[in-house]
Amino acid sequence: MNLPDKVKLVEVGPRDGLQNESRQVPSAIRVELIRRLAASGLKVIEAGSFVSPKWVPQMAASAEVFAALDHQIGVSYPMLVPNIRGLEAALEAGVKEIAVFAAASESFSQKNINCSIGQSIGRYREVIGEALNRGLRVRGYVSCVLGCPYEGDIDPAAVAAVAAGLFELGCYEISLGDTIGTGTPLKTQQVILETAARVPVRSLAAHFHDTYGQALANLLAALQMGVAVIDSSVAGLGGCPYARGATGNVASEDVLYMLDGMGIESGVELPKLVEAGNFISAFLQRPNGSRVARAMLE
Repeated sequence: MNLPDKVKLVEVGPRDGLQNESRQVPSAIRVELIRRLAASGLKVIEAGSFVSPKWVPQMAASAEVFAALDHQIGVSYPMLVPNIRGLEAALEAGVKEIAVFAAASESFSQKNINCSIGQSIGRYREVIGEALNRGLRVRGYVSCVLGCPYEGDIDPAAVAAVAAGLFELGCYEISLGDTIGTGTPLKTQQVILETAARVPVRSLAAHFHDTYGQALANLLAALQMGVAVIDSSVAGLGGCPYARGATGNVASEDVLYMLDGMGIESGVELPKLVEAGNFISAFLQRPNGSRVARAMLE
C-alpha cells in the first residue's frame, strides 16, 4: 500500500465536538480540554467559532476561551467563522487562523446556512480576501461530500467544484466532510480522485463521522489515495443536528491507534490523548465514545 509516512491530526473536538452538546460547557472546561489536547502533542486544535450565540450557545465565549489559552509555540488554534462579522470578532480576539464552511449539497446549504452553494462561496470571497490581507491562514470545509440527509448520494463532481472554489479563493487546505457518516471506502476514493483533479491532494483533509461504523475504513481508503491530514474529535464527540441518528466525528484515540499500528507518525501520545477524552467525557457525564479509550480503561 502507498501510505504517507506522517499524518497531521486536526483536533476538532473543542468546536465541532462540543457545539451540539445539550449540557453547557463552561469556558474553563473548554480551556482545560484544549490544554490537555495540546499536552498530548496535537499541533492543530480547533478552539471554537465566532457564530451567533443564539444559534450555537456552546460557542458563545470563544473569544474568552482563545484569550485564556497558553498559545504554545508550534500549536495552531483555528476558529470557525461564518461571515464577515465573525471574521471581525476573530481579528479582535487576535486569532491567527480561521476556517470557513460550505456544502456540496444545495439542500443542506439552504438548511444549514440559509443560502445556496453559489451564494456561500460569494460570501466567503470577502471573508477570505480580508483574512488573507490581514495575515491570517484560512482553511475550508466542505460538508456532505459522501451523502446528504435530504438529497442522498452526492455527485463527486459537485464536491470537487465546491472544494476548488474555496481553494481558488485562498484556502490553504480543504477538509472533505462526511457529515452524516454514510460514506463507504470506494465512494471515499471516488470523491478524492475527482477532487484531487482540481485541488492538490496534499491540500486535502478527511473529516469523517462514524454513524455507520465506516469512518476508520474510509480513512484508510483516503490514506491510500495520498491524503495525509485527518480531522478527528477526542472521545468521538460531535454529531449533526440535521441528520437523524448521526453520531460524532471519528474518535481521535481510535484514529491514533490505527496510525500507530501502521507505523505512521503523528507526534501524538495515545495515553495523554485518552486522558483528555476521559476528562471531557466525565464532565459531560457519559461514556467515552472512543473504543480504544474504553478498552484501555479495562
